[in-house]
Amino acid sequence: MIWKLSKNSLKNRTGIDHKLIEINELALTISPIDFGIPKYGGLRTDKEQYKLFIDGGSKCDGYNKKSYHQTGKALDFYAYVNGHASWEEHHLTTVAAAHLQAASILGYKLEWGGFWKNFRDFPHLQLKD
Repeated sequence: MIWKLSKNSLKNRTGIDHKLIEINELALTISPIDFGIPKYGGLRTDKEQYKLFIDGGSKCDGYNKKSYHQTGKALDFYAYVNGHASWEEHHLTTVAAAHLQAASILGYKLEWGGFWKNFRDFPHLQLKD
């Protein structure tokens, strides 16, 4: 099935690098699970990043340690299952796999936070430098 992002998800993706947009669009055609982009899942200001850091949602404070989100090179997502957002690891892994496959098809280098050893960030994708 080919999924379609909601108006909110499209808005939350504003300012993201065109490569990530292309990957995300192709992943919609590949993924067996629907997905969306949460608030602050795309481009973030320094203040937004700092708030996420203070709340424990990020390891980057937005000032001394910048996030890829602040440059438009990162995108967070959630799975959408049975009419609700899902943060379940197996759902997020399936959606991430669709994005990694899409990146490979398009010839872009994409990193998934689920592969990180110290802080596994399953809903996080970023373009590799």
